[in-house]
Amino acid sequence: MDIDVKKVAMLARIRLTEQETRDLGPQLTSIMAYIEQLAEVDTDGVTATAHPHDAAMPLRADVVSNTNKRDALQKPAPLTESGLYVVPKVIE
Repeated sequence: MDIDVKKVAMLARIRLTEQETRDLGPQLTSIMAYIEQLAEVDTDGVTATAHPHDAAMPLRADVVSNTNKRDALQKPAPLTESGLYVVPKVIE
């Protein structure tokens, strides 16, 4: 497989020197060859995994542990309305 390095660089919006273009051609070709080699591997019957170890996150009960303290927290505020802090308008 022959890759047009200049076209790939243009699509990626990167500027390459002529030396970089010559060096990247064989590297990209070998990468694509490796990808084709991986595509030939038979993966039928192999279950997909997100992690090589059988790890599970510990779960906790979904219960409310903190009480609503809004009124106590808003008591020192100069002005509140419907549970919201009222502040001066700063944008006209």
